[in-house]
Amino acid sequence: MIDVRNVPELNDPIVIAAFEGWNDAGESATRAVEHLVRVWDAKVMAVMDPEDYYDFQVNRPRVSLVNGTRQLTWPTTRVLVARDTPLGRDVILVLGIEPSIRWRSYVSEIMSLAVDRGATLLVTLGALLADVPHSRPIPVSVTSEDSDLRELHDVERSTYEGPSGIVGVLMDQASQSDMPGLSVWAAVPHYAGGPPSPKATLALIGRLEELLGCVIDEGELTEESRAWERGVDELAASDEEVAEYVESLEEAQDTAELPEASGDAIAREFEKYLRRRGGHEAG
Repeated sequence: MIDVRNVPELNDPIVIAAFEGWNDAGESATRAVEHLVRVWDAKVMAVMDPEDYYDFQVNRPRVSLVNGTRQLTWPTTRVLVARDTPLGRDVILVLGIEPSIRWRSYVSEIMSLAVDRGATLLVTLGALLADVPHSRPIPVSVTSEDSDLRELHDVERSTYEGPSGIVGVLMDQASQSDMPGLSVWAAVPHYAGGPPSPKATLALIGRLEELLGCVIDEGELTEESRAWERGVDELAASDEEVAEYVESLEEAQDTAELPEASGDAIAREFEKYLRRRGGHEAG
């Protein structure tokens, strides 16, 4: 059951969703949506009833002290709305925990709410642990099952086969509802995969900027990303085996034929970044 608040008619909304758990290495994806909630001042639109979807022995409620009073917070999924965003349209933000049970009912509730509010695009964010170096740009992959979106953004269909997380189930439900979708995943260095991973979060935000054609306030993410990288540098420097492993990953990525591999490609991406922000400031 989903508790929907009174929300006015939305302006051509899109949906951006991320979930804690299997799909969220280093909490990179959920922190990206949390960042959007803050910078776009999103307001709660609906809340899932946790009794319907969570095993409380797996995702336990948390007790905290608020002004000297004990307060119990239940694990749940929130749906928020950001209005007057840089996109020129409203954004529905879904932020929650991968459910323990009744996945089909869970995604049906989310999609029914999105369709009822007129949403025309779903963007899911995810992050996975991978053999990538922390000292290079974080690889971000984008896939889509929609041919028009693939042509528009020059992306491919996913070739992944194997177990799926809730983002894959949600994307499948969107396809069945004739809502096009983009799946955006960051690759987090597995040797530095503990949360938080601000560099991966920043990479997801940067890719969203490109896909949505807007500028997103980075807030503290840039400095947090630099601090994270310095911390991992120190970790690698203190362990010869780790340092050698990181160096091998750097060499592999630098010689690979990937957009993030060459210095020229990095320079081109930085120039695109400056043009986006320069155009925004000029406007």
